[in-house]
This record gives sequence, C-alpha cells and structure tokens, in this order.
Amino acid sequence: MPFHQFVLKLNSRCNLLCNYCYVYNSADDSWRGRPPRVAQDVLERSAERIGEHVAAHGLGRIRIELHGGEPLLGGVETALRQVSEVRAAVRAAAGAHCEVCVSVQTNGTLLTADAVRRLAKADIRVGVSLDGGRAEHNKRRVDHAGRPAWEAASRGLVLLARHPEAYAGILSTIDLDLDPEDVYDSLMEFSPAALDLLLPHANWESPPPGKGPSSAGSAPYGEWLARVFDRWFDDGRYRTRIRLFTEIIGLLLGFSSGAEAVGLSPVAAVLVETDGDIEQVDSLKAAYPQAPSTGMSVFRNSFDDVLEHPGIVARQLGVGALSGDCLHCPMLRVCGGGHYAHRYRKGSGFRNRSVYCADLELLIRHVAHRIESVLRSGPLLPD
Repeated sequence: MPFHQFVLKLNSRCNLLCNYCYVYNSADDSWRGRPPRVAQDVLERSAERIGEHVAAHGLGRIRIELHGGEPLLGGVETALRQVSEVRAAVRAAAGAHCEVCVSVQTNGTLLTADAVRRLAKADIRVGVSLDGGRAEHNKRRVDHAGRPAWEAASRGLVLLARHPEAYAGILSTIDLDLDPEDVYDSLMEFSPAALDLLLPHANWESPPPGKGPSSAGSAPYGEWLARVFDRWFDDGRYRTRIRLFTEIIGLLLGFSSGAEAVGLSPVAAVLVETDGDIEQVDSLKAAYPQAPSTGMSVFRNSFDDVLEHPGIVARQLGVGALSGDCLHCPMLRVCGGGHYAHRYRKGSGFRNRSVYCADLELLIRHVAHRIESVLRSGPLLPD
C-alpha cells in the first residue's frame, strides 16, 4: 500500500521535557545528532518526493502532519513554508486531483493569536497535546527547568477554540493516577473537535506504569478507558469523537480500521526527520536504539524505495506479522494485535502480543457489550 500519511519533522528539539516522552526519554536518542531545525533543502526535497509518490500511485488524498520536537519553535514560518512547498509539488505532479490535508501537532505553549490566525488562513489544522484539562492533570508536562507548562498550554487552547475551523482536537496520554471521568470532563471544557486517548508507548522490556511483572493479566488501562467510554457513551448527546472508541465500534460492526492502535489495516505512514532521513513512525523509539531507522533519505531514495524496507513490510502484512497468541484470539479482527510498538520483546522483536493485551480485551468486550444493548442484534464477539 502506498503511503497516504507523511509526518514531517520541523524541529528535533522541544521546549518541554515531559517525563514520559518517547522521543527524549526512551531507548533511542538519535535526536541528539539531528539538526535542531529543518533546512530549506530538506523542505523542498521532501515536498518533491511526496509529489512524486502521489503521481506514481494516483493518490486522491494525503495527510501531512507537521511534528517535532515542538514544531512551532521559532514561530509558524517554517510550517507555512513546508506546507506551501508540499502543495506546490503535489499540484505540479498531479494537478488538482489530490487533496492535501495538513495538521500540526503542538504542545500549545507557543500558540499566539497571530500564529493561530495564520495557521487557520493557510488551512492548517492544529492539534494540541495535553494530559487533562486542569493544572493538576499536567504535572508530567514541564519545561527543561521543571516549570509547569499548563498556564501557557491552556492559554493557547483558549486562543485556538476561537478558530474552530483550525481546531483539530486534543491528544492525551493516559495517566493511571488521574480519575478518568474527571480527565474527560475537564478536556471537554476546551470543546475539542476530536479527542485521542493514547496508551503510553511501552513494551515488554519497558512496561508501562502499573503493569510490572507482578501484575501479569491485570488491565488497569482497560478499566480506565472503560470508565471514560461509559461517560462518553452515556452523555445523552454527541460532544466529540474519541478515536479509539469510534475505531473499536466500527471494527465491531465490520468496518476496517483507520488507526494504528487497533484493527488490521496496513500502516500507510512514513516520517521525514530534520536532516532528510526517512524513518518509520517514531513511536518505535520506545523499543530500542535506531528502531525507526530505514537507512534511507529524501536525497537518495523515493518513498517507493521505503515501501520495500522490512520494517514497513512487516507493518503492512496484517495477520502475517502477528504472533501465534494473536492468531488464535477471538479479539483478533478488532484488536489486530494492538499498536505495533507495544509488542516489542528482546529476542523475538515485534512478533508478540501487545503489552496492553489484557487492557485491549477488557475494553473491546466492554464496548461490545454496551453497543449490543443498543443494537439488540446478538453478540458481536464470541465468549
């Protein structure tokens, strides 16, 4: 499958140092050798390669995600330049036949009224990373001096909410120490267009908080998510899309997946670093040093070359890349083995069940039970 999602790094540094960050506090520290800021030749060559890929595969729609580090370090000029280059390259290669959807994922601390206005004018949607909607929810999100980021981030979100056309939503990493219903209610106060609740990037070698060797079979993250699901599902009105929940509901009803966290759809995302190196998505940094590396660059390789890389092939194999445990599991069609990065174990690589296996099963069964009661069409999962 050709790539439809291109993650472009604008900065390899961040003004925050969140203690759970998989880029700066994990097994891979390759960011130290990257240029702090993307250069113009990388912007141009990345855009040309994207246009080339669009034309080669006749793509009608692609997603550009501007990332870091913190992509807005130094202002919005680099983001605007990168988007302009990509749109021009796609038009030159494919005419007006391909829609280019652009978003930037920021920690929100550098958003100003002018920055939001200019991003909105350029049709760039803005997603903000936040652990909850109150100061006490964001104690792990601090700057390099240990100072809390909450005040600046919440101020940025208020500015963003004034431009709903540019507001992509909130991305929130789960913290078991926080009350799930309070987290949901507090985030909804910022009226996000969408909400992503993310399992912390972890694996069998580096288990997530609350899931050590003595807690085998426990499902604290599944229980946490099930409580949020009930709050969201029983709200009496549709307030926002929570991607993990809508993906699971869709899969239970027979649709294909559109996210990495669940389902068996092949991954169609690729990443370009600030020096032009092409990598797999950087959630793999949590596994081992250089895990996302392909050894390729926009200056030497096309994105078609990258499609042949074993790591990309493995992520497009679907059931062919799963462990025996997964292949015999009744959750297979919905769970899909969970997020690829969460399967890693030294010695067997990624051919394992997810470190969140019990959590995913609990959540999927819970969602199935809740929607069965609405549909009244019989069980959606085997016992």
